[in-house]
Amino acid sequence: MSVLFSQLELPAPLARAVEAMGFTEATEIQAKAIPPLRRGLDVIGRSQTGTGKTLAFGIPAVELIDPRLKAVQVLVLCPTRELALQACAEIRKLSRFKRGIRATEIYGGAPMQRQLAFLREGANVVVGTPGRIMDHMRRGSLDLSRVKFAVLDEADEMLSMGFKEDIETILRQTPAERQTALFSATMPPPILALTKQFQRAPELIEIDKKQPSVKAIRQLYYDVPSSKKRDALHLILLHHAPKLAMIFCNTKRMTEEVSLFLKSRGFLAEGLHGDMRQPQRTQVLSAFRHGRINLLVATDVAARGIDVENIDFVINYDLPQNPEYYIHRIGRTGRAGKTGTAITLCSGRSQVHELQQIARAAKSQLEPQKLPASKEFAQKQQQELMNRLEAKLSQSRNFSCMPQIEALIQKGFSPEQIAALLLEIQLGSMDFALPAPELPAPASSQEPAMKKVLLTAGRQSGVAPNHVMGAVTEFTQLSGREIGKIEIYDQFTLVSVPAGYLPQLLSEMRQFKICGTPAEAREYTGQPLPSLQPKALHRAAAKPAAENKPRSRRKNRGSAVPGDNPHHPVPPVREQYSIRQNAFDF
Repeated sequence: MSVLFSQLELPAPLARAVEAMGFTEATEIQAKAIPPLRRGLDVIGRSQTGTGKTLAFGIPAVELIDPRLKAVQVLVLCPTRELALQACAEIRKLSRFKRGIRATEIYGGAPMQRQLAFLREGANVVVGTPGRIMDHMRRGSLDLSRVKFAVLDEADEMLSMGFKEDIETILRQTPAERQTALFSATMPPPILALTKQFQRAPELIEIDKKQPSVKAIRQLYYDVPSSKKRDALHLILLHHAPKLAMIFCNTKRMTEEVSLFLKSRGFLAEGLHGDMRQPQRTQVLSAFRHGRINLLVATDVAARGIDVENIDFVINYDLPQNPEYYIHRIGRTGRAGKTGTAITLCSGRSQVHELQQIARAAKSQLEPQKLPASKEFAQKQQQELMNRLEAKLSQSRNFSCMPQIEALIQKGFSPEQIAALLLEIQLGSMDFALPAPELPAPASSQEPAMKKVLLTAGRQSGVAPNHVMGAVTEFTQLSGREIGKIEIYDQFTLVSVPAGYLPQLLSEMRQFKICGTPAEAREYTGQPLPSLQPKALHRAAAKPAAENKPRSRRKNRGSAVPGDNPHHPVPPVREQYSIRQNAFDF
């Protein structure tokens, strides 16, 4: 049953603002969340992006503010600059008929002085990202002691970006009696832990609890070698020719690389990720919305809050992290009664199996596809050209180039020869669109051979398994589940990766940073690496074997590469990890 805003009995300034914004009927999340929030209750709202959550918390927030009090009374935390700007803009619209409401957005990448000026002038609504909020708190320029209402918007994304400790620190600086609202598209255990820690008897509101329908979305997947994913993407785009498509990558680095690759191949593509400055982000989104580019390559976080109509294709260049991410991605096509297509690129049996598990959890049907060969593209282009010629010939008999054709005929050339040559010239000019390599079928029927890589940073640098996973997946196209055993020693780390990824990893990770420590990757062959051994070990190795006294297990553990010194075998390292199903086996 639909609910009108007039039925919510809003105060006159807010009712007038909502009407001026053109809203008459409340969305489900607005109709269910606004009444308890106006009563001062804590709320947990589970709802997808684009369901109207900003008005759901914005209306109670504006109503709660005392305009006479020049202090921060409402705090809204968002994962990205884009969402912070959107939320602050909506709150300004809602407060246009209530004098004394001063809302400001605070996010990284923007001039600090401008934000400091707004805070000094007495902003009573602050909408920002956790990192920049923490910066102002450390400077002493942001006082949260008078906050009445705190909102965590897209809480799951903030946690996935590593903001958990920042959020906890920020909320501890607000009064314990404050009202707290948490909105999230998913409800993983860390979110539930936050609600127990910072909310009081919250009212749970779940919208779209059932999986959204994907019946209108055709879901395809291609199994291709990881080293050929870009060529495969090129072929797929040529074959399907999307009018408007979003391509999802899991990392900022991959977003940049894929967008640059597509632009080098003549596609109208741009990347979107969290490190871009706001004017650049705005420019890219405007170009995509208005069709100046038709391919947007983005991370999940950067794509939050983007609602663009008429997207006919979604392409998962990297596998999504879980079924809810998969549904969230592909749900950007097939809207408003239209059909759409979702394509996922997999590399090897393990990724195909992972995608099948995601599809089962999302109650989706997948169709395996084979990449078309270049010959098929040539035939397709020839047929398209013939169709255009037939259409033109049927429409008109008067052609401006007829005098030139007649002149060639007078010189002894037949009309057939002239037409054949012109067709060959035209078809030849289309060859640039054909990718040169044919893609071999991946050897997915066997488990990949594993190779060990040595990273020149270890326990003494604070390295942990999640740091190793993050570094390897950031610099390669590997997913976390493809990484093998991780062995962390004092000064270095050994990590097992599929042999096919070794050249790329050694090239990309020649110099990198992990936990702030400069490091490099080397292929580990089991041979001694004296440059990494402690000085004490060098001295011991120089003495006769009889003088070498065995060290204690605890002291010696992890001090050298296993097998480097036959006189001092290193006991088994306890910190060995095998990554399976996103869990560590100790």
